[in-house]
Amino acid sequence: MDLGLKGKRALVMASSRGLGLGIAQVLAEEGAEVLLSGRSADRLAAQAGAIDAKGRGKAHWVACDLAGNDAADTLAKAVADKLGAADILVANTGGPPPGRMIEADLSGLTTHFNQMVLRVIETADRLLPAMRKAGWGRILAIGSSGVIQPIPTLAVSNTIRSALVGWSKSLSNDLAPEGITVNMLIPGRIHTERVDELDAAAAERGGISIEEARAASASAIPAGRYGTTEEFAKTAAFLVSAPASYITGSLVRCDGGSIRSV
Repeated sequence: MDLGLKGKRALVMASSRGLGLGIAQVLAEEGAEVLLSGRSADRLAAQAGAIDAKGRGKAHWVACDLAGNDAADTLAKAVADKLGAADILVANTGGPPPGRMIEADLSGLTTHFNQMVLRVIETADRLLPAMRKAGWGRILAIGSSGVIQPIPTLAVSNTIRSALVGWSKSLSNDLAPEGITVNMLIPGRIHTERVDELDAAAAERGGISIEEARAASASAIPAGRYGTTEEFAKTAAFLVSAPASYITGSLVRCDGGSIRSV
């Protein structure tokens, strides 16, 4: 299937590693021009160089800390300077530390909300005028299974990421007549550095090895294993593709069946 991504321009937020990087790599393989973003300039430069070396899509990068009040302006300026405009926004962010809600440091809620929700909304707002003028665009927010089935040890993430569900659905209704889709992709247990960190925290809490914690987690997944970054990224690539033009306002799961609800 031709995804129609050749020549499309994509900003992928939080893409120096993990799910964001995987998505940027797959989009580039499909011929898109991608702009990576994150906090580590060294890591971003290396990853952009690796994408360019494959000789398919072209990669750029911009160092940007989503904790900053000017983050959306920084990203929008980089899009204008390096891409001209963005046809695709992959709204990915990092997550807060694990823990139960009754143990959460409430003083940090505003900081996490700003990084994980407000910066996404602000960045989309900066990029939407060009999409609306072109009559084509894709916005894909990367969520968490916790917005459907709350994860006991990720209470702050469950709380904050759920705000993006309402935002993405509301925005999708506004933009559907203009050829712009807005969806959310829900990862299950996809093997990334972040998941390794969560497994390590689970192991420490349970007084077991990381291998035992990982095996216990995998045993609860109907597929019997963690997903790969490539599997997740290819799902994302389809959702921002030309053939996915009639999919909007949806929560799409890539979770190996781990979310128990229908």
